[in-house]
Amino acid sequence: MQQSHETVRLDPIETFRKREADWRNGALVYQVLVDRFAPSKHLDQKQALYAHPRSLMPWNEVPLAGSFVPEAKYWSHELAFWGGDLESLTERLDYIQSLGTDVLYLNPICLSLSNHKYDATDYAKISPEYGTRKDLKRLIEELHRRGMKLMLDGVFNHVGVNNPLFLAAKDPSHPKRSWFDFKEEYPEGVRLWADVKSLPELNLEQDEVKDYLFRKPDSIIRSYLREGVDGWRLDVAFDIGFSILAELTAAAHAEKPGSMIVGEIWNYPEQWLKSIDGVMNFTLREIILRTIRRDIAPATAGRMIESMIEDAGIEAILKSWIVLDNHDVPRLNFQLPDPFDQALALALQFTLPGSPNLYYGTELGMEGGQDPANRAPMRWDLYNEQNPVLRQTLHWTRLHKAERALRIGDYIPAIGDRLLAFERRTDRVEETILVLINPTDGEIREHVLFKDSKLMNYSAFEIVAGSVSNLHFMAGLLDATVPAKSYAVLKPVVKASKSYTPYKRV
Repeated sequence: MQQSHETVRLDPIETFRKREADWRNGALVYQVLVDRFAPSKHLDQKQALYAHPRSLMPWNEVPLAGSFVPEAKYWSHELAFWGGDLESLTERLDYIQSLGTDVLYLNPICLSLSNHKYDATDYAKISPEYGTRKDLKRLIEELHRRGMKLMLDGVFNHVGVNNPLFLAAKDPSHPKRSWFDFKEEYPEGVRLWADVKSLPELNLEQDEVKDYLFRKPDSIIRSYLREGVDGWRLDVAFDIGFSILAELTAAAHAEKPGSMIVGEIWNYPEQWLKSIDGVMNFTLREIILRTIRRDIAPATAGRMIESMIEDAGIEAILKSWIVLDNHDVPRLNFQLPDPFDQALALALQFTLPGSPNLYYGTELGMEGGQDPANRAPMRWDLYNEQNPVLRQTLHWTRLHKAERALRIGDYIPAIGDRLLAFERRTDRVEETILVLINPTDGEIREHVLFKDSKLMNYSAFEIVAGSVSNLHFMAGLLDATVPAKSYAVLKPVVKASKSYTPYKRV
């Protein structure tokens, strides 16, 4: 499948109408680890599910790195559970919806030994400590009733060592032998993902494997889509490769038109976005963090972002997830301890093109370094209306929902030097958003060129977020002063204060 990055712009109104009608563009994504989000009410009845080599931990205990368990081929912290399940998650949907969530994304929930579930024993079954397919169906129905979507984490590059398909394939004469890459020269006799002993890789080139995963109507990907799931986030999508990703995406779209396939892609996104709908945009994440840490100059960051969007295409970038933290990296306040830096990161996450991805608990100021510390149980004790991190996050989620240009607008780089500046633009001038970012320790006054012929001389601007002074606009040049480690988000005032406005015919 080849996706064109060219947008037909003969009718801008129709272009933006189509974008707005597609739930995948600029969606707010909320990520949850089911085991760590909300404690189950039925832990007494579930005790047997956490028997050795697993363990069940108190909700207020923080995950710690453990030791390797040779007989299980897992690390002990991979087998520690906190007791969350799909039922308890469903009961917390009021909270998730209150954040402005459009898409709930769950880390893997299929049957496996570990707590992270990236080691599938059976893709078709829900791990019993999380619930059943019936519980999943109830979650889907409740999300859809609220106007939200559900995406699951698909781990299709590899399985767990307890998977019956792998156990059967150990027999050299078994028909499933070719589903895996067995070779004597491999340390464990089979190709493993990242050489992790518990994760044998599937031979995705095999037609039977493709049929099982996504080609046939009863395949794993297609059966969950028919059940109501709206899309898949693909784990280690960079390992799956361009052509197989394209086949998989085409199969998902054939089963459920408008479904979403987004890949965990740490690479530069350009070529990958010809094969899938969106990527987890780690390139953009690195630009954001390095700009805030002042490893990259603002003008350089602007050129990097512009080049990436030109290469990948705005349509695919709008569907790609803007990730600041998740289960694989330290939480935001660990990466950026300064609250002003954190505020800048959120400003960029919610104003640059793409779908902002919130990792559960970060909106409450949860802490956590490297895995497993970044996977602590949800701190519900931090949830209150006075929590400054939550208030700041809600400000951005509400602004993102309210401003059409931030969800579906084009990205137009501005020309400046010391400020990172850009515009988000739709077909309606009154929706125009101008963004100015100052990541430095000093106040900056700069003359920035915004290449927008609809912006009028002496235009007044509404400050919808942040702070700015000395605003003056003439012939495309904005003269503005932005405080240290701060930002400004502006909208042109197009309505007449008395009777006249130069915006009346643009």
